Amino acid sequence: METLQQVIAMILLVLGTFLSLVGVIGFIRLPDVYTRLHATGKVSVFGLVFLLLAVSILTPLTAWKGILLIFFVLLASPAVSHSIASAAYKAGVPLAGPKRDDLKSKLERGSDKDV
Repeated sequence: METLQQVIAMILLVLGTFLSLVGVIGFIRLPDVYTRLHATGKVSVFGLVFLLLAVSILTPLTAWKGILLIFFVLLASPAVSHSIASAAYKAGVPLAGPKRDDLKSKLERGSDKDV
């Protein structure tokens, strides 16, 4: 049983490291704040979740701490990404791709007051 736990933990460690690496590469390679947030907000968070699951399996005495950290990371990550993107938009950070700005057109029509 202990060998099976170690194998599962090693698979989760490799998967978590891979996803974290993809998030870092996305952060470096993508052109603007908004697409970088997508890479770090999605991929790196799941990399962290897999790493914390592996730690929880390998150290069962502190497994509840890992599960609690996973809960807080999954709870806070969308709010943090949204607030960073909102602050960047309000500060006037330009989009890198096509100059289509749906949020600006909504604000001009007055249909969305809270950005």
